[in-house]
Amino acid sequence: MFKKILCRVLLLLSFATPVLANEEPLTLDWIDLVPEAERNMFDSMGMPETDHSGNAAQQSKVGSVRPELNGSTVKIPGFVIPLEGDANTITEFLLVPYFGACIHVPPPPPNQIIYVKFPKGAPIQELWDVVYVIGRLKTDTMNHELAETGYLIDGTAIEAYDDM
Repeated sequence: MFKKILCRVLLLLSFATPVLANEEPLTLDWIDLVPEAERNMFDSMGMPETDHSGNAAQQSKVGSVRPELNGSTVKIPGFVIPLEGDANTITEFLLVPYFGACIHVPPPPPNQIIYVKFPKGAPIQELWDVVYVIGRLKTDTMNHELAETGYLIDGTAIEAYDDM
């Protein structure tokens, strides 16, 4: 009797906790990182103006993260801002929703910047265009001199972007 109950419990647990290697990533758009209640405010903000004056642009701290996404395996497109690495690979970078974010314009709010740790290193030549980053998403705040981020991804793969 005990063995039957144990087998049923183990069977149920096997359905409740998918194995990471077989887990299909959740494909996200940047708006998906914004809580539903804040999306109207986000839509009205629009694209920031380009600033080439050399003055440091201030980041808006308005907006929160979606805690229910914490621990999800995700796939999200974006532009890379390299932070750490060598001449051939990048091991840490910011992923942002539009070109020039954090450099030529004020940084987006923290819930629109992802700090990516990619221990195996991403080849530099693959990072000049939009790419998909795949990995485990965390709702961790990271502070960097360029910006504060609301999310962190432990990256496992980078793929070429296709908008189809």
